[in-house]
Amino acid sequence: MEIVFPRQRGRGHSVMGKWKPETLPQKVAYYAWSLFGTLGLLVLYPLTVVGFATRYYAVKLDSTRTRFGIVGVTALAVLVWGALTVSAYISLPFDAFLAIAAASLVAVISTTLAAIFSKFGGRVTSVLLAYPFAMTAIFLPPVVAALVTPSLEPHVLDPSYDFAVWILDNVLFVGGVNEWLRGNFQLEGAAYAGMWVGLSFPLGWFLGILVALANLVRPSEEA
Repeated sequence: MEIVFPRQRGRGHSVMGKWKPETLPQKVAYYAWSLFGTLGLLVLYPLTVVGFATRYYAVKLDSTRTRFGIVGVTALAVLVWGALTVSAYISLPFDAFLAIAAASLVAVISTTLAAIFSKFGGRVTSVLLAYPFAMTAIFLPPVVAALVTPSLEPHVLDPSYDFAVWILDNVLFVGGVNEWLRGNFQLEGAAYAGMWVGLSFPLGWFLGILVALANLVRPSEEA
């Protein structure tokens, strides 16, 4: 309220007192702004809290990247994903192995790009590129592990399937997008990895925007 009505600021005990709306236009503007501020607080406050939490964990991941360096992070990703790929080669049919190998390559590249954009990019680059690639690197390991290890399927793939159904029924129903996806794609095997790669970009942008909002409210000491 104080932004638009300055005499609301700290004048409860002054001679002038706090300003109060008198005419009808003043009352409409005053209470409309109050309602707008309340709704904005209800919406932005929880988003800002999520932004603070995301920034906290992003700083932790960035400190890991700083300790290992881009080369070290890439080498670690190659080691982990190489082990999963070898496991897929041993236990899965060749077509499934190729899909896992492709997902592993995407994960390694995403990890490297996330580290590069986090180190050399500015805030805009971090939101547009670093966060989405980081989300890809985070999402793919459990999915690929579940594809290689059947015992993990109920804990990773089944919830992923339910989540995909929810998105199709509640988000992508506009314009018949859900029907087109159901008619042209089957959510099985490596398609789970493709699904999470596709989701990682909008989710990464969303979290990046929330971090930017958190930085606007309370700038990071490292910014």
